[in-house]
Amino acid sequence: MGRIETTSVPEQLPVTFLKQARLAHSTKTAVEANLASLNVIHGDMDKLAPKVRNYVEENAMICQPSAIHICDGSETENTSLLKMLEKEGVIKPLSKYENCWLAKTDPADVARVESKTFISTPKKRDTIPTPKDGVKGTLGNWMSPEKLQNSLNDRFPGCMKGRTMYVIPFSMGPVGSPLSKIGVQCTDSAYVVASMRVMTRMGQKVLDTLGNGDFINALHSVGQPLPMAKPPVNNWPCNPEKTIVAHIPENNEICSFGSGYGGNSLLGKKCFALRLGSIIARDEGWLAEHMLILGITNPQGQKKYVAAAFPSACGKTNLAMMNPSLPGWKVECVGDDIAWMRFDDEGRLRAINPEAGFFGVAPGTSDSTNPNAMKTVRSNTIFTNVAETSDGGFFWEGMENEVDPNSKITSWLGEENWKAGGKPAAHPNSRFCTPAAQCPIMDPLWEDAKGVPIDAIIFGGRRPKGVPLVYEAFNWRHGVFMGAAMRSESTAAAEHKGKVIMHDPFAMRPFFGYNFGDYLKHWLSMEQKPNRHLPKIFHVNWFRKGDDNKFMWPGFGENVRVLDWICRRVNNDDCGKDSAIGIIPKTDAINLDGLTDSVDMDAIFNLPKDFWQQEVKEIRKYFDEQVNVDLPDEIDNQLNGLRERVKKM
Repeated sequence: MGRIETTSVPEQLPVTFLKQARLAHSTKTAVEANLASLNVIHGDMDKLAPKVRNYVEENAMICQPSAIHICDGSETENTSLLKMLEKEGVIKPLSKYENCWLAKTDPADVARVESKTFISTPKKRDTIPTPKDGVKGTLGNWMSPEKLQNSLNDRFPGCMKGRTMYVIPFSMGPVGSPLSKIGVQCTDSAYVVASMRVMTRMGQKVLDTLGNGDFINALHSVGQPLPMAKPPVNNWPCNPEKTIVAHIPENNEICSFGSGYGGNSLLGKKCFALRLGSIIARDEGWLAEHMLILGITNPQGQKKYVAAAFPSACGKTNLAMMNPSLPGWKVECVGDDIAWMRFDDEGRLRAINPEAGFFGVAPGTSDSTNPNAMKTVRSNTIFTNVAETSDGGFFWEGMENEVDPNSKITSWLGEENWKAGGKPAAHPNSRFCTPAAQCPIMDPLWEDAKGVPIDAIIFGGRRPKGVPLVYEAFNWRHGVFMGAAMRSESTAAAEHKGKVIMHDPFAMRPFFGYNFGDYLKHWLSMEQKPNRHLPKIFHVNWFRKGDDNKFMWPGFGENVRVLDWICRRVNNDDCGKDSAIGIIPKTDAINLDGLTDSVDMDAIFNLPKDFWQQEVKEIRKYFDEQVNVDLPDEIDNQLNGLRERVKKM
């Protein structure tokens, strides 16, 4: 506590963008004067390791907060911050539940801002493939270091005036695990602090483990120094006109400005765990992926672990927390969104969930679709942009049969006595931020430092036409191609509007940290190392529709029937047959015992030749236009193989 003294800066520290900005804006005398005036209201700067302290000082010098709070992650600290946020009108308690809170954002700040998210490297091609002439690239956004420096210089100086800068030491993955990584985030949002406490392991234990080691530098500001020129909408400060989310891999640095929402401000999530994480994984020989992890045990007691990649809002959380409909089966959750995976000394691929919480899409989640999620969120949860009920509860689309009919609903936009038929009660991308440890089906090894062994990898998405319920890759290379060729209806998690079919390779399109062509080479290289037990790769589609525009498969707990077939294939059971696109189940190989819904299995596995000929053309067009000369030859060969097999259908 108290005012801090200047420290000498270790010469080996990287020159972060913010340090460059500080040097550009300040003389040495001014720097020392500003440092001496900084007010530490919580924590002790003198106890910080030199690298951490230097980073905090850099950020304080350029952002000029009125106070500094070093987070310890304690329950006392969290309670105090929540009460402060309540007093400021940023959150309100949902009295029906224990320690549950509701935040409503400025309607201009409700989703990831992919168009304003950049990766900055000296060479553009290190970040994104070179698209075909005349084509706009969609596999990430690059910004030159010079332009980014100017953009940050235009935003960050003085951005925290009148506000407290919170210092958040956090671990992605169990603290101390050899598979985990540590970051330090500085932010002027107490809402971010409370959310990061849920989503990561945070506090003094992280600092103790880090010592004076290296860490990811993460800086975030809502971009509204006090006093604000205009009052915030919903007491939610943000600056959407100047929002930018920047990644500087050379410095292991993230700088986010202007947005307080989710993935834009909780910098451990997509920014660290996927964008920078994928670069670190490439350099160190592992995989950082947008994948859930679950354990599944059959009636005979045999357990397998599966990692699955779906775009946001395509049922990842529902699958990760599934209640199986088949008797004797059990599903346990390791994680619902991100997997860090590396091969162990015995050649097994092992995965950890680097997060400590769930940041789930609320609409569509209900006691009928995901009862385990509903049990999880009823305490210690921060809800954002959902509707509220007059009895102190929450509401969103999908809960119509679960709300007290006598209770009045106020929409996320403040519409009282809300009735169905107009605007949605909850924003389509409204969220719950809830501790994973509260989920009733968390796997007993979900925090194991060694990770869990992955037996199968699944790709999937929303494909209303032509794509069967499940099929298996012929081999690892074919599986990598399947991931590269993924397509799905767009979701509300990002800025896209309308249900258009978008290419979303590996469900990573918004999250690649480096050139997608090199990413594919990295995946292909996994096969080239000796003594590795490669998981089998599959593709699933719960969302195929019939001519009546209704889903052909009941989904949810019934998806265990597909996982059953996948597990049998992992065991090399003879329950599959070759098709033009991969190995599909033999007739009657999917267990339909007890299924109450009528399912036309012939239709759900029908492979229309004209559809797949068009699919080949769309994939070819995408590869040629977007990946172009960076496409590995092996992926090109796999597409040519698919084209020839489809011709013979």
